[in-house]
Amino acid sequence: MKELIMRIAQSLVDNPDKVEVTEVIGEQTSVIGLRVSKEDLGKVIGKQGRTADSIRTILSATGAKVRKRAVLEILE
Repeated sequence: MKELIMRIAQSLVDNPDKVEVTEVIGEQTSVIGLRVSKEDLGKVIGKQGRTADSIRTILSATGAKVRKRAVLEILE
């Protein structure tokens, strides 16, 4: 799931080399942290958070396939 979020974020931003993805794995839940440069933060969030919601939907569908809950946190 970490690589999936990395690829999606790198395709959205202008500075793909500054994308950092961290993953904290628990028994039932994985927390994925996404950090991008300040200039690209708006591109990852999108208008009214629609892009971020879409990424979260893809992440939850992927998590359902492996029977694990996944949470995306966009960090500044």
